[in-house]
Amino acid sequence: ENEIAYQDYTYAQDDNADDTFNCGETENQRVAPPPIVEENKQVTNEDEKLGTDEAPLIEYANEPLLPLVDACAPLNDILHDLSYYINMALEETPEEPSDGLTIDESAAIRLYTIEWTAPHRSLYSMLNYTLKNCSREDLRPYFRYMKLFLAALVKLPCCPPLTVWRGVTKNLSADFPPGTRVTWWAFSSTTTELTVLENNMYLGTTGARTLFSVETINGRTIRAHSHFVTEDEILLLPGTHMIVQSQFSPATDLYIIHLKQVIPDETLLELPFEGACLYPKIELPWYRKKRFVIPSALFVIVCIVAIILGAVLGLRAANKEPPYMFTNPYPSGTTSDIGSFPISLVSGYFNDDKYVDLAILNSGDQSIDILLGNANSIYSTPTQTDTGTDPVFVTLCNASSNTSYLIVVNRNDETITLLNINKVGTLDYVTDFAVGMGPISVVCGHLDNNSIIDMAVLNSFDDSVYILFDVHDETYEYYEWLNVGAYPSSMVSGDFNNDLILDLVVVNQDDNNITVRIGIGDGYFHDSVTYNVGEIPTFVVSGDFNNDKKMDLAVSNSESTFISILFGDGNGGFQTQVHCEVGNGTSGLTAADLNNDSILDLVATISDRSYVSVLLGYRNGSFQHGVYYEVGANPTAVIAADFNNDSRLDLAITNMYDNTISILINYGNGTYQPQVKYVTGNRPIFLMANVFNNDKTPDLVVVNNLANSLSLVIGNGDGTFRARIPFMLQEISTDMAAGDFNNDDRTDLVLVNTRNKSVTILLTTKNNILENVGKYPCGVSPVFVIVDHFNSDNKLDLAVVNQKDNTVSILLGSGNGSFENRSSFPTGTRPISAVSGDFNKDKKMDLAVINIGSQNISILLGDGNGSFQSQGSHMTGKSPSSVIILDLNSDQISDLVVSNKGESTVSVYLGYGNGSFQDQNTFNASESPALLLSGDFNNDKILDIATISYQWSTMCMLISSGNASFPYQLTNTIVTSPTDTVAYDFNNDGKIDVAMTGRKDTLRIYLSQSK
Repeated sequence: ENEIAYQDYTYAQDDNADDTFNCGETENQRVAPPPIVEENKQVTNEDEKLGTDEAPLIEYANEPLLPLVDACAPLNDILHDLSYYINMALEETPEEPSDGLTIDESAAIRLYTIEWTAPHRSLYSMLNYTLKNCSREDLRPYFRYMKLFLAALVKLPCCPPLTVWRGVTKNLSADFPPGTRVTWWAFSSTTTELTVLENNMYLGTTGARTLFSVETINGRTIRAHSHFVTEDEILLLPGTHMIVQSQFSPATDLYIIHLKQVIPDETLLELPFEGACLYPKIELPWYRKKRFVIPSALFVIVCIVAIILGAVLGLRAANKEPPYMFTNPYPSGTTSDIGSFPISLVSGYFNDDKYVDLAILNSGDQSIDILLGNANSIYSTPTQTDTGTDPVFVTLCNASSNTSYLIVVNRNDETITLLNINKVGTLDYVTDFAVGMGPISVVCGHLDNNSIIDMAVLNSFDDSVYILFDVHDETYEYYEWLNVGAYPSSMVSGDFNNDLILDLVVVNQDDNNITVRIGIGDGYFHDSVTYNVGEIPTFVVSGDFNNDKKMDLAVSNSESTFISILFGDGNGGFQTQVHCEVGNGTSGLTAADLNNDSILDLVATISDRSYVSVLLGYRNGSFQHGVYYEVGANPTAVIAADFNNDSRLDLAITNMYDNTISILINYGNGTYQPQVKYVTGNRPIFLMANVFNNDKTPDLVVVNNLANSLSLVIGNGDGTFRARIPFMLQEISTDMAAGDFNNDDRTDLVLVNTRNKSVTILLTTKNNILENVGKYPCGVSPVFVIVDHFNSDNKLDLAVVNQKDNTVSILLGSGNGSFENRSSFPTGTRPISAVSGDFNKDKKMDLAVINIGSQNISILLGDGNGSFQSQGSHMTGKSPSSVIILDLNSDQISDLVVSNKGESTVSVYLGYGNGSFQDQNTFNASESPALLLSGDFNNDKILDIATISYQWSTMCMLISSGNASFPYQLTNTIVTSPTDTVAYDFNNDGKIDVAMTGRKDTLRIYLSQSK
């Protein structure tokens, strides 16, 4: 086999096979997220000569510096449809690229980052393969492109010294003994985020893995010139030379190799032009520069004078008030897991309570998550607790008056796990007990009639019940085996003969019957008695269905169209089954009084139909025809509990194939509202309800079979839960905004579809469900949307920023969720964001649009009818990224603030009140400010501003004095790689809180601690 090496992956390929590359143009396979990379094939020892494929990169520098089209001409026969991608790179490049690059230089970097359409290999893939595996003569067609590409890269500032990571799913520790010199000849993409590498798409957490921890000195950040504008990566240049410092293995099959970059003794990469800088300039300390050699006597005199002056001035200032001290209002936050790669966050009211909710747009899995607010302002998601392998069942065991256990049945491990329930709603591991083969269920009770709890475990692979007697202090006294039928699947305990001794009933799936074992006491049981049921029975529940004070049984049958009802005689025997027709096979089953008539009803899951059937009972033990309710894909288990404290039983169902649970709230008469889904772990198959956090509200524990975990889902007491409500999208959306588009007092959503040149409207229904009601065309490459009133009819309208045709589209709303056809108005070059407000005090909404291509802000004045006229533009700093509107100097006139990502500043434009603004006044901010928000962060009744840096994961608060100046700044480290943020008073304490989404699939809430 040949081995074809791509930039970040290695594929084994047969000699006769066609080249294949399983990625599309729309995904950044190179760094999305920051990549796992293959091992470097060109590891050279200091004492070894450089071979043919390891010669220094010299000759490329002799090539002329050409425009991108000409530089790539020798590659036309090597790379598929190269001219198409060159044009794409040039079209995406602004007229004035950042970092002082020319258009061709910036486009050369952008071309490197573009993914070719499968199955064709991208430029970066072919270039790096040739650099690492072929002779320098084979590299010659790339020389002209390399000249332009490297000329651009060396103009970018060197990143400060930092540690970056690369990895491979192999054990390479033997190849990198400490002291070895290593040279990487390819352009190497690296990440500063080690946690990304744990993703199963990359290294994962199991199997042989090698991580390279590299101390770099000359990496380059290329995000400002990348085709993927949201990607962060550190690019290492060819010829990066390093020394192995150390290696260790912190876990089984995990090896970490520490490399330190050094400047090589010989030239490995020739400069692309004279005066270029490959490495950062090293500044000499001041005392080594001749001009700072100060005579020692003069230095002593200066010190003495300084001490005297300091003492005098200190005495004068002793009675002055101390300067204003600004304490950090957001010292910490609470973190929750959300969907994959969240990119947009909005707040609103998506249900009918008084608490603000959050909506999160996830680009990684094409979904929206709704997180409902609650009285505690906690937007948490389920906590995960690890279990054994292949968990299938969970139950609660009250071992004593002050000790309760959750018992998890782990089928593949042949164990049960005991978890302790803490008062705060967390689960702690206690112990494991080995049981039989293929355990499937467990019941707890006093089977030997003493006061110590016993546990009976049903084992499906050895057709037995394994009983652990007298479980206490993480041990048990003795055990006993009971034989049952073939391939048992469910078990229930109860006193079926009224002798105050627990009995057992087991469902035998392969025998199509049930086994009844009547307890004698002291842990012994009578011989088995069997009763026939339907085909492939799955689950059994007990209850008095005919109100004769004798326990009966109900059994679900997956291959029969009925539920088997077996009426008890009160002596431990049961009558022949009675068929309760459902019309389909059933799996999960529960019995409860759903309509408060003191008669038991049944609920069964219909797995192949994605429904549950509710069968209301009659007093004689028969049941009404089932009423079907839609739930998720392949429902497996159902339970009943009062989730909204109205004394009526609601339903919770696990949906195995879409990784959700469905909640159905009872109307009060045994009928149910449409489902609301919540996200759980991977493949939920069973669940139970109980109060876990001492708030008297039922919570849920869900068994996630493929994730080998439990999800603890906390209830809010109003029928909602602290978990994500998912809504799957039909296409990839890139931005989102919120508003009430149909005047029903519920928040709706508008999504921007960049590829399809459209926006999608999602209306929130009465049952908290998002309904797609239409799609409306916009301009070319829409990237941003705002919601406001643009024609004075009190109906919300839309303004959509279109990056490729340099326009903003206005879609006027009708008030019923629909919109008129767009009208478009010109902006600057490559607009990326906008804000609306009344800039000329005529009570009509105007627009300010920031343009990254022309690096300015366009002012469009509205006429009140949905049309706009240009009022001119104002220059911004480099790479403007976000804009907000607020009154900074308390003159009741709107001002504008723009973040300049390319120069780490914010520009303030004070308004005149006539639609024009003063020239910008700039203030320093955090590195690479990408997003702006405003709020009174220090609670002094004056609006402040904050910048968010995606690249450095920081929030810089600029505290306003009220006169358009910012005398105080505070920088916080925040959620890793933030993608969007909202400022709002979530807990109604009069202080501004902050919610943030992070690229690592997280949401973090910062509640203000300001005084």
